[in-house]
Amino acid sequence: MNIGIIGLPQTGKKTLFGLLVGPAGLDRHTDPSKTARGVAAVKDARLEPLADVYKPKRSTQARMEFLLPRKIEDQSISKGDIFRDLAEVDVFCHVVRGFENDSVYHMWGSINPVRDIDYVNAEFVLHDLIFVEKRIEKIAKDLQKFKNDELKKEKELLERLRNHLETEQPLRLANIGLAEEKSLRNYPLLTMREMLVVLNVSEETITDTSTIDELNAKYNDAKIDCVQIAAAAETEIASLETEEERREFMNELGLSDTALHVLTRKCIESLGLISFFTASGDELRQWLVRRGSSIVQAAGKIHTDMARGFIRAEVVKYHDLIELGSEEKVKNAGRLAVKGKDYTVEDGDILFIRFNV
Repeated sequence: MNIGIIGLPQTGKKTLFGLLVGPAGLDRHTDPSKTARGVAAVKDARLEPLADVYKPKRSTQARMEFLLPRKIEDQSISKGDIFRDLAEVDVFCHVVRGFENDSVYHMWGSINPVRDIDYVNAEFVLHDLIFVEKRIEKIAKDLQKFKNDELKKEKELLERLRNHLETEQPLRLANIGLAEEKSLRNYPLLTMREMLVVLNVSEETITDTSTIDELNAKYNDAKIDCVQIAAAAETEIASLETEEERREFMNELGLSDTALHVLTRKCIESLGLISFFTASGDELRQWLVRRGSSIVQAAGKIHTDMARGFIRAEVVKYHDLIELGSEEKVKNAGRLAVKGKDYTVEDGDILFIRFNV
């Protein structure tokens, strides 16, 4: 799963990227004309209580890859370079400037989150519209040479998308069926991706939620979730030596959680993902899978052989394990379930896959 950190110049994208992937990931980003990549662990509050039960040698969190594409500016937009970088992104985190600082320029000279959000959204819609129109033209030429029912159906779908985009609305709001969505997956249609707005504010205004409340009200219908962070302040917090110092500073600022945990949770929600866990050998591990996935699909996340040779799975519910305190007690209480291929994985399941290849 790839999360793209995008935004106009001087909004705090690089600072946020550093918070998410750590100093090592940020240090590797030496060329702003190229996309930077880094990996961050997903925090799940259930992992620690599970570790207390299983006593593993190591606990492994699920991970997300964050991308920091080249700058969104007139030159990269006109050449199309930026859009090639963005084609592999699953969720966009659009960092929007909400802080005043006379020493840091703004490309339009003033702070206006709505204007900045609308500008980037409009560029994405325009990109998709141009792509769809070019694809329609190509299919039309092909259909003049030979008949093809699949191409005809694709052309009809793209014409529907073009009509939608001409209303200046993103494709995630369009009425697209599951089969149609699958057929469009290889297309670089940016407005089909989920969008999260990250309002980057100053330390002094972190507890003022008036702007973020207005943004959520304005963009709710566009399926854009908006969250507020103070990236510069959180960078200071991350540099403190002890967890006690970090927690004390966060309490002073009125922060209940870090930007990393807030954003990874929001990205998981946007993508419709859930967590399941495995506890085998010396490792307790968290995995991410799409909500509604079968047990076989979940097994495939662990290893392809598990999916190929799947026999059955033993399933323990998180709340049962925590309530009773051990697998043995869950089993004795009759709450350990044996499931076949038709089982749909639920959030918090602890899975033990039986397979043979």
